[in-house]
Amino acid sequence: MKPFCIAILLSMAVSSTSGFSTSTIRSSLSISTSSASILRAASPIEEGELDTRSFLLSQDEINPLLTFGEPPKEKLVNAHGLWCLLVSLVTGPIWLLAMALMAKKGDNDVNKAEYDNTGKIWSKAWLAATNSYPTISGDVERLKAGNDLGACLFVANHASWLDIPVLCTVLDPVFKFIAKGELAKVPCIGHQLSGGQHILIDREDRRSQLKTFKEGINWLKKGVPLMAFPEGQRSQDGHLMDFKGGLFLMAAKTNVPIVPITLSHTHAIMPSNALFPFQAGAGKLHVHVHDPIHAQGKTEDELSAAVREAFMKTLPLEQQPLETLVFEKPEAETEAKVEERATEEKAAA
Repeated sequence: MKPFCIAILLSMAVSSTSGFSTSTIRSSLSISTSSASILRAASPIEEGELDTRSFLLSQDEINPLLTFGEPPKEKLVNAHGLWCLLVSLVTGPIWLLAMALMAKKGDNDVNKAEYDNTGKIWSKAWLAATNSYPTISGDVERLKAGNDLGACLFVANHASWLDIPVLCTVLDPVFKFIAKGELAKVPCIGHQLSGGQHILIDREDRRSQLKTFKEGINWLKKGVPLMAFPEGQRSQDGHLMDFKGGLFLMAAKTNVPIVPITLSHTHAIMPSNALFPFQAGAGKLHVHVHDPIHAQGKTEDELSAAVREAFMKTLPLEQQPLETLVFEKPEAETEAKVEERATEEKAAA
């Protein structure tokens, strides 16, 4: 599995100068990753069944070899992380070269589709090489290229850096991320976001928010889907957080469907204190594509509630939001005690 990943990336870079089309690259990729494609058709649990599995590692199980920084912002690297680092060092420069070559196409690359395809190929190769290819279930056809389903707003829960390559692996159509501006400084990923004309937002800047909204509307009107995280940031503990406002207004204004995507166990594989994944994700990472939610006639709050409900249907138990814990209401307990005391008093009389 590992050697072919490097071969794919090399062929991607070479093809940019030799005149081969990206369809040739995709064909070679689909043939080379036939074993990975089998995983994509599988589902680790029955549909409708709560995923109670837990893959979180203890500190002893992580067995860190390197530590950077101090708690609570420390970053750890273990043996598997070192392998992931090696894969990144080998494939990263090839990805950068491919992006540089694709950038020369300029306006000939409609919607920067070929430029973005370099990131999708890198994601598939990197996940395969690190034994972390995800399984997928649900409305899988919607994620395939050439389905002619038009623009939509893809949304997913966000609990790990690993979410980005996982989404790039399963989303075949051209799409644009809505991502925080700081990511532009991250090697490779920043080049992909900037060069691919993805939407970068500074949530502290009102002007940036308005610009993001306009850019998002423009892409949707062109028929290009968007991909965003409603929580607005990564969950540090893996639990689903509250949603930020404004995102679903894009769907309401352009009347495009919202497609929720649940990402399972990415936090367990690469939690917030991991510089690279702590363990392989094969058989653990899972993606579920929910039925589209139509925006017409719905308010932003209604759309937000519908998306949250969809996430909850397949979100693993260990990633469920903390507020779902059931607490007994003090008021109810007081009323019960009052009724019990009144009954005792009547019996005593």
